[in-house]
Amino acid sequence: MAHNLALRLHAKPMLALLSAQFLSALADNALLISAVASMKLLGQLDRISWVQSGFLVPFIVLAPYVGKVADALPKGQVMLMANTVKLFGTLCMVWGVNPIIAYLIVGIGATLYSPAKYGILSQLFQAGNLVKANALLESSTIVAILLGVVAGGWLADWSVTAAIWIIGGVYLSAALVNLMIPRLPPSVQHQNWGVRTTVRAFWHSLYLLWHDAEARISLIGTGLFWGSGATLRLMLFVWVPLVLHITNNHTPANMMGVLSIGIVAGAAWAWWAVGLTTMRRAFVAGMFIGPSIVVLAFQTSVWATDLCLLGMGVAGGMFVVPLNALLQARGQYHTGVGQALAIQNFVENMSMLIMVTVYGWIENVSIFAMMLVFGVLMTLGVGALLRGSGQIIQRGEGNE
Repeated sequence: MAHNLALRLHAKPMLALLSAQFLSALADNALLISAVASMKLLGQLDRISWVQSGFLVPFIVLAPYVGKVADALPKGQVMLMANTVKLFGTLCMVWGVNPIIAYLIVGIGATLYSPAKYGILSQLFQAGNLVKANALLESSTIVAILLGVVAGGWLADWSVTAAIWIIGGVYLSAALVNLMIPRLPPSVQHQNWGVRTTVRAFWHSLYLLWHDAEARISLIGTGLFWGSGATLRLMLFVWVPLVLHITNNHTPANMMGVLSIGIVAGAAWAWWAVGLTTMRRAFVAGMFIGPSIVVLAFQTSVWATDLCLLGMGVAGGMFVVPLNALLQARGQYHTGVGQALAIQNFVENMSMLIMVTVYGWIENVSIFAMMLVFGVLMTLGVGALLRGSGQIIQRGEGNE
């Protein structure tokens, strides 16, 4: 097992990590709104979806390298580098670079950042605290996403240029906070950086994780969760006008905020109720996600829809946070935590692209029918994971 500092959850390095992650995630989401507003000003409404796609592409293309970078360097240093790249992408937008290209550069920074921010947890805490540490980090991220979208919309309506400058300042603040994270030794040293060797090592690491029952279930589960979340977001923007007869944009956005609040609550529940030896509880909670989507399809009022989304979010938070900790615990045995998390990002982003693309192909089908089918498929998927979770080896690591 990799060496760790065995810190308390509220130690200063963890507070610095939470603060840096909050600021960075808030800026990511505020900048997305500003980038979309910039595309509108450029008269490129038909290319707005390319902004989000550009952000996702680095997660797939650079997946073989970012895990190695996170494991080969001190993870706090990698996070500092990543926020610097994000700041550069933001400045590119100010300098007149097309928002699609600028946000793609920000995506490169986010790709570097992700395996480092989660991978450092296994160096700071013992296995018994990994789920709780993940819950804190995930909650910080979700709150930042919610506030970032709201702040981005408000700032962009005021002034797109000013908004981008302010967001750049937030990235700079995140980078400065990264300096407060202790310089820990690299997880893996003396790596070969050749393209063929790196790609082959990545696929070998994917092979190792896929053939570990626990890691495989974690990869499938988190991929299913984030892929379904991206698809549900698109469905809401179609479903709300058709069913609730509300044509503005802020209503579905607010509903996604309610979903995020539920995920935070679910992550808090996972804090004290789920450990590495009680993972089946997470899958039981996840079984409520699919039926919630089915119930959602039948709602006819905003308050009932919000209530349904809140419950869905709680179940989702209970489900995804323990799976993150499980992958970290298995990754440090097989590939290094940074590489394992790069593989997780690869799987999650591939899942999002595939599910959203399939949705785009069949978007002319009744949205009501699609939500029903989607909910049933989600239930079957999590049910298969629940059944497969019986294969998980019960290890008495840490203080559960």
